[in-house]
Amino acid sequence: MTDKPGAIVHVEFHSNDPDRTKAFYSRVFGWRFEDIPQMNYATFKAPTGPGGGLQKPGEGGPMILNYLLTDEINETAKAIEANGGAVLVPKSEIPGFGWWSLFKDPTGLTMALYQAMRPPRPPAPKKKTAKKSAKAGKKARGRTRGR
Repeated sequence: MTDKPGAIVHVEFHSNDPDRTKAFYSRVFGWRFEDIPQMNYATFKAPTGPGGGLQKPGEGGPMILNYLLTDEINETAKAIEANGGAVLVPKSEIPGFGWWSLFKDPTGLTMALYQAMRPPRPPAPKKKTAKKSAKAGKKARGRTRGR
């Protein structure tokens, strides 16, 4: 099933002790974690979606952050602001994955947006040139004559 815009696609835990958090959720719930050292981050897979990530908290302290899928962060950010919310972090790249942004809704809840990186389009199939097509036609006619 493909997620639709507005779906929660990633849950992020901000923990003061990521190693203890990983050990706890691995032992109790069987979650599998994969470390991404260059980002000081770990991803996890739970038995059902969404998966998520784990890192040390920033200025706001420990929290859980939900990422909502969007087709275009900048357009969604305009809608957030037009409806009383505030963008806290503008569209920022997650190298190799996509983009994210942080916002607060009008009641003060902090959430994030996620826009997936679209895979590059495959190259268009090469069209046969008229010369090659004519040659192929002659060869095919020549094979049928000898039979």
